[in-house]
Amino acid sequence: MFENLQDRLGSILNGLTGRGALSEADVSAALREVRRALLEADVALDVVRSFTDRVREKAVGAEILKSIKPGQMVVKIVHDELIEMLGGEGVGIDLHAAAPVVVMMVGLQGSGKTTTSAKIAHRLSTREKKKVLMASLDTRRPAAQEQLRQLGAQANIDTLPIISGQSPTDIAARAVQAAKLGGHDVVILDTAGRTHIDEPLMVEMADIKKRSNPHEILLVADSLTGQDAVNLARSFDECVGITGLVLTRMDGDGRGGAALSMRAVTGKPIKLIGVGEKMSELEEFHPRRIADRILGMGDIVSLVERAAENIDAEKAAAMAAKMAKGKFDLDDLADQLRQMQKMGGMGGIMGMMPGMAGMKDKMAAAGLDDKLFGRQIAIIQSMTKAERTNPDLLKHSRKKRIAAGSGTDAAAINKLLKMHRQMADMMKMMGGKGKGGMMKQMMGGLAGKMGLGGGMGGGMPDLSNIDPRQLEALQKQAEAAGLGKPGGGMPGLGGLPGGLPGLGGAKLPGLGGGFPGLPGLPKKK
Repeated sequence: MFENLQDRLGSILNGLTGRGALSEADVSAALREVRRALLEADVALDVVRSFTDRVREKAVGAEILKSIKPGQMVVKIVHDELIEMLGGEGVGIDLHAAAPVVVMMVGLQGSGKTTTSAKIAHRLSTREKKKVLMASLDTRRPAAQEQLRQLGAQANIDTLPIISGQSPTDIAARAVQAAKLGGHDVVILDTAGRTHIDEPLMVEMADIKKRSNPHEILLVADSLTGQDAVNLARSFDECVGITGLVLTRMDGDGRGGAALSMRAVTGKPIKLIGVGEKMSELEEFHPRRIADRILGMGDIVSLVERAAENIDAEKAAAMAAKMAKGKFDLDDLADQLRQMQKMGGMGGIMGMMPGMAGMKDKMAAAGLDDKLFGRQIAIIQSMTKAERTNPDLLKHSRKKRIAAGSGTDAAAINKLLKMHRQMADMMKMMGGKGKGGMMKQMMGGLAGKMGLGGGMGGGMPDLSNIDPRQLEALQKQAEAAGLGKPGGGMPGLGGLPGGLPGLGGAKLPGLGGGFPGLPGLPKKK
């Protein structure tokens, strides 16, 4: 979502960091560009004005102009003010109330309330082990209640039985009573929407609020609607009184202005963001992490959290054991590629790596997009079990059969086999004798530096047991090591500047032994 803004701010701030000294004129010129970039990203005018005024006030002081690295100081000020604009600290859903805690979902029709209600219920039940009851109060939209019931069945969440003819306020009262009798911790009320704000809708919302006494009133807004979403939030807050916001479709190609303006204009925190269609694709909104992504500083903590959610610990341990023996067959390669797909593919991972945001376009231009993973997995799946275990069996006739089965050609198969040979050689070297093998030393050392202790695979930390505070400490260590600066990059990616851990260099802990080598990347010359 923030790619255009990221590119614009990145080029402006890189221009400042490259200079030895800055004058007030330099700072003013850069801030004019920042202002223009924010306005083009559809950020509200008063928010932009306030933001640039605060940055200017701090950036033209003697402390900045006389500092050793004035450009980097300006970047830090912009970063800090961006975090402040987004809300400072992240705020989650507040469940500190007597059970059942009532969460009321409001918003316009089509903003994604029903799906988001199910996502929140799934998140609370899986992450916080809460017993959740969902109830649809939308009696106007055809099959709205049935839609919520089906989503509940998919996610294994209880839903209130449908009784035709009941009013929304009666359904709300029945849902709270059923939650008390059923021993539920949380009850989520999915209210009706409209195509636009009108008086009857607001009266209905006020009546539901009175009957159900919700602890949280979350406004679900489509982030692609731009400034209209900000006006919507203001209207709902005045009429009903919201406690927080949930932005949907944050994975879209909108300009991000709504997300940047919402907190500043309404004063209400953005609590959650929808980043995809799947039930699990709902994330907490962390202002610092979003600011890091916008300024190209990466988001290591979110990447590690995503890895912990998507990686099968047993598979990772088995992979580590195989690698310690120097074994790595084509099935292992396919598993690595699938794990990368689960974590958002190359685009998703690159966007979270410090200094790597600018590499996405270059890789796409070189044909290294997420479709490449799909093609390579298709090639491996077109092989027999014996061929996957022993690639030396693959002669011309077999390659011809595999090419026909996978919809590729012999050249693609040869590239895949060459990459596998290089990776298998690396595994042998890393699983070598002496002090437990190079991989164990490297992973154990990395775990020790992070303070994560031992773990699977003889020194690989188990991400599922990492405390959130340790993740934050990891982010700070990355920044202290120069990995949190635009263009700072991370070591270890063959021929790419900046590098990417786990892609041919240092491994990202717990990723099933890392991603040793990336398909088709050019070697360093």
